[in-house]
Amino acid sequence: MSYTLYYSPSGASMAVHWMLIEMDVAFEARLTDIDTGAQRSAEYLRLNPAGRVPTLIVDGVPRHESAALLMLLAERHAGKDLAPAPGSSDRPEWMELMIYLANTVLPAMRDWFYADEDGEPAGAEAVRALARRRIEGAWERLDGHLADRRAYLVGGKLSTVDFLAVMLMRWSRNMPTPATTWPHLAPYIKRMRALPSFVEVNAREGLVDWLNPES
Repeated sequence: MSYTLYYSPSGASMAVHWMLIEMDVAFEARLTDIDTGAQRSAEYLRLNPAGRVPTLIVDGVPRHESAALLMLLAERHAGKDLAPAPGSSDRPEWMELMIYLANTVLPAMRDWFYADEDGEPAGAEAVRALARRRIEGAWERLDGHLADRRAYLVGGKLSTVDFLAVMLMRWSRNMPTPATTWPHLAPYIKRMRALPSFVEVNAREGLVDWLNPES
């Protein structure tokens, strides 16, 4: 199995980058910095015509969409136990949360950050207001999910849901009400940020603004 990850620091590629590190599998990482427009280069567009990150080259074939890539990696490396097995009691909840994060929270995040660029600037504030309600509604839902003091979101063990959810929670850090505001999300985030793989992905991407304070 061979992997090459095209990533941009703190972008939608972060969850995939993090999972690859957590699994301790060999991969090549290639910086595609969206702040410099690298995702619009002719070379990159041949790999990903949508001009977005991530792209993961899987055995020579480019694959896209962060949630799909997480699920694909979990399937290809089932022994790493980062997704409930087909037919297991936790599988439906895992599938539901993966699709919820991909279909509801990721698009709402894009609306929050890119309302001016993706639509009419005159309507941007209304778009952002709706996006904020959806995002904060997601934090409320996930906070309730963790009210039973479970360590992770599904099945009591680390899974692809956690990689995707925490990446999205990180994106909320400068929003009016970040994910860390919620009582059950705050300790969950602290536990996730303590994982060596999370510390490592931040180091590799040069990120320093959402780590646990040093003790």
